[in-house]
Amino acid sequence: METAARVASGDDLAVLARLAQDAVDELRPTRGGDIWSRREGRALPADDELARLLVDPDALVVAGCVDDTVVGYAVVRREVLRDGTAIAVIDDLYTTAAARGVAVGEAMMDLVVAWATARGCAGIDALALPGNRATKNFFETFGLVARAIVVHRPLGDPPADPAG
Repeated sequence: METAARVASGDDLAVLARLAQDAVDELRPTRGGDIWSRREGRALPADDELARLLVDPDALVVAGCVDDTVVGYAVVRREVLRDGTAIAVIDDLYTTAAARGVAVGEAMMDLVVAWATARGCAGIDALALPGNRATKNFFETFGLVARAIVVHRPLGDPPADPAG
C-alpha cells in the first residue's frame, strides 16, 4: 500500500466535494461542530468553491491518496495579516476513517508545509474542535500548538434550518 499526496486537479472535484461533505457530516455532531459547520466548515455543496480554489494562486488543494485512490483532501490558503506578514491557514484537512493511520494525513501536511514555506508564510494556523484529541495530537506532531482558545455560549435554541 502506497500513500501519497499531490496537488489536486479538476478531475478530482467530484471526490473532493464528497469528502468535504463527509468531513462536515462527521464533525457537525461533535462538541463545537454545529457552530463550526455553520461558520468555519466548508460551504456545501463544495464543487464550485473547490473549483475556484484549484486556480487561486494563494490557495492549495491537496489530494491524499492510497494506491492512486483519493481518500483525503486538504485546503490551505495564504492570508496576509495587517502588518503585511503572511500565514498559511488550513481550512480543511480530512481523511476517510478507513484511511486513517496509514500516513495519508502526514503526506498531505508535508505538502502543505512545503507550500507555505515556499510562499514565505511566517506560520501555519489550523482549527481543532474541542475534545478532538486525535486532530490536536496530529497537528502537534507538525509543530502546531494552541495560540488561542475560542469560547462560546449558546443562547436559546439554534435557528431553524432554512433548507428544510
